[in-house]
Amino acid sequence: MRTRIKICGLTRPQDVIAAAEAGADAVGFVFYPASPRNVTFGLAAELAALLPPFVTAVGLFVNPQAEFVAEALRSVSLQWLQFHGDESDAQCAALSVIPGTGKSLPWIKAVRMRPGVDLLESSASHPGARGLLLDAFAEGYGGSGRMFDWSLIPPGAGRLLVLSGGLDPGNVGEAIRRLRPWAVDVSSGVEVAKGIKDAAKIAAFVAGVRNADG
Repeated sequence: MRTRIKICGLTRPQDVIAAAEAGADAVGFVFYPASPRNVTFGLAAELAALLPPFVTAVGLFVNPQAEFVAEALRSVSLQWLQFHGDESDAQCAALSVIPGTGKSLPWIKAVRMRPGVDLLESSASHPGARGLLLDAFAEGYGGSGRMFDWSLIPPGAGRLLVLSGGLDPGNVGEAIRRLRPWAVDVSSGVEVAKGIKDAAKIAAFVAGVRNADG
């Protein structure tokens, strides 16, 4: 299986181009004002317009208001949504409806992993999610850049899993060989500063994934 790759938290045109040229399957735009990687809808629209065919634009939200997501969907050509807060399945489903169309975008739900978190319960409580993104727990919902204990992932989760949390070019190969997730998601692991990606690190990350895929 070919592990899918998402580069998240993009804020600059050159980083979008670097991710696409390296072979990323998707890029993520953060619509969360508390994040240092937050982008305006206008900037995200400009960045999304740079994407070549078959590279997906993903919008990331944290406990958003309905009108906030609706404005994002009106402004930016998004194909997928990620919800990283405490949104219920019903809330995610309602927020994913494209204004004026009655149609919905697919979405995935983030699970902040730490001891005591029941991944199977999280999966069962969000049946509408196309997959679960596993990240390390952090206060305030921000990406911590830290790994979590992979042994917290139970066998037979029954869902497509996207692995995140502290991944970088040096450890992504081991993560894939051990866990065989459907996809991996990286942000801080390919940065030189928060929100500023490094083209060489992106290329090395993609190469690490491909080497692990064999």
